[in-house]
Amino acid sequence: MSEQHTYRVIVRGTWEGLSEEARARLLAEAGEHGMASMRFTEEGSLSYEPAPLKHFSMRYVVLSDAADGEEMAGALAQDRAETTLRGLGYGFGELRSTVTDLDTMKINRKARSRR
Repeated sequence: MSEQHTYRVIVRGTWEGLSEEARARLLAEAGEHGMASMRFTEEGSLSYEPAPLKHFSMRYVVLSDAADGEEMAGALAQDRAETTLRGLGYGFGELRSTVTDLDTMKINRKARSRR
């Protein structure tokens, strides 16, 4: 059995070819998808700014084989994002992702200040 790693993936993209209905829905729901909604989840959390309605990001937690690496985690998250966005009827351009492997991340602790 191979080792599993937990990855945090940010998928970024640009809205493209939005129908008037999709644009109106995004603008109406913008308050639910601002800075406060940015969470890493398996289902993904969508965030964007309404003005201008141009870019978006989706945040995912991906559990994947460590041997497959960050590239596979990014591909899995992008696939999830495409499925979600198409299901909602939102047009988008090329997606790109940034991946962090939480199992190999170094944590730098601040030294206690000397008084």
